[in-house]
Amino acid sequence: MLDRIALALLVIGGINWGLIGIFRFDLVAFLFGGSAAVISRVIYTLVAVSAVWCISLFFKDNRVLAVE
Repeated sequence: MLDRIALALLVIGGINWGLIGIFRFDLVAFLFGGSAAVISRVIYTLVAVSAVWCISLFFKDNRVLAVE
């Protein structure tokens, strides 16, 4: 469950960075009162923590064991 939450936050962050890169438009800052607003900084921090968490997904064994 935590992996899915982290991945969802990374998708949000990726879309936001795409908007910044293509259109110079920060959606998080727009929605929550600027990039220095507390809620914007919380969201940026959650996305960063999610990115660090998702590094562990590279090392997880996700094979499904077949039961005979």
